[in-house]
Amino acid sequence: MTTVLIVDDVKTDRELIGKVVSAAGHKVIYACDGDDALAQARANLPGLILLDVIMPRMDGFNACRKLKADTATAAIPVVMVTHKSTPSDRFWGKKQGADHYLTKPFSPAQLQEVLKLYAR
Repeated sequence: MTTVLIVDDVKTDRELIGKVVSAAGHKVIYACDGDDALAQARANLPGLILLDVIMPRMDGFNACRKLKADTATAAIPVVMVTHKSTPSDRFWGKKQGADHYLTKPFSPAQLQEVLKLYAR
């Protein structure tokens, strides 16, 4: 069982993603913005971070960059989970250090495949 940090400012999105992650047998913790994500990641050292992009205070791109620059969290896989779906969005996410990019809306099966790849 892996601890998965789900970061999204929309409560219903956090809960929907959390149900899929929990059903796959993983422990779920939540954050509602980039600042909270950094704090939760440092405090809990999850095995995987599912990170939205468009959030208040600190967006997901900035949070990803900071997570990957911090030696305590740099090795944690980060999957961007977002509505931002253009090729330049994907490029920018990878440039910030994201390990994978999943666009909303997605099916539970697509999220389960991501979990198989990164939640070990």
